[in-house]
Amino acid sequence: MNTLENVVTEIEREEVSFPTHADVAFRVRLALDDPDIPLGKAAQVIVAEPLLAARVVAVANSVAFNRSGIPVADVRGAVARLGLKFVRGLATAVVMRQMAGSIKSPVYQGLAVRLWEHTVHVAALSHLLAARFGLAPDVAMFAGIVHEVSGFYLISKSDTRNDLFADGSLLTLDAERRVGGAVLAALAVPAEVVAAIKALWEEGPLRYPPETLGDLLRLANQLTPIRSPLQPVVEGMELALDPDGEAQLAEILDQSSEELEALTSALRY
Repeated sequence: MNTLENVVTEIEREEVSFPTHADVAFRVRLALDDPDIPLGKAAQVIVAEPLLAARVVAVANSVAFNRSGIPVADVRGAVARLGLKFVRGLATAVVMRQMAGSIKSPVYQGLAVRLWEHTVHVAALSHLLAARFGLAPDVAMFAGIVHEVSGFYLISKSDTRNDLFADGSLLTLDAERRVGGAVLAALAVPAEVVAAIKALWEEGPLRYPPETLGDLLRLANQLTPIRSPLQPVVEGMELALDPDGEAQLAEILDQSSEELEALTSALRY
């Protein structure tokens, strides 16, 4: 039985487990899923995870969200500025980061850092592109944050399995589909976001301009200069643009460069 089959067997036994240091952030993330949660209660829940609380305030005061120049100094004010949908995305980002936050192996720690750099850049790009193409920016950012969830989950297991990627079975599209699908379910990721991530596992050319969240996520994943160290090769995923499309996309990226850098920096931590 190869490594992929071992991992999938664990998952099928409902043994999707998160590291202890990520568990608090995971519970906060689930609590924020309540669509009727009052603003004050949401702020109380967020304060239970100090790293998330700090991120929420920092992002609310970033160039991307503080156009007035007036800073907020508390979690409640930050949540009011960002909105709960966006904050749910940040909560998930904390889970993703903490999954791999205490890895002992320098090799796997290096993988985790590179994977996180890729993730935040795709998430920030997704947010900005969604605003330009009439899609939901907060949902797009959330999809960008969780699109490499299978990689973070596997890296978090490296202290007990130091040969995870030795046989190559976990670096395939089949592994992405099987492991990623199970971890997305454990995180209670909404169906529309799961569908967008599944689009990354499909072969074929990119669609431009993007019409769906899946189109947009594939575009952001292709445009980022920071490649995922664990991403399998997907055949035929090229971006073929006519001159007008090239000019439009270049203009969007140029006009958004400052905002992209601010949002990427805010998410990176």
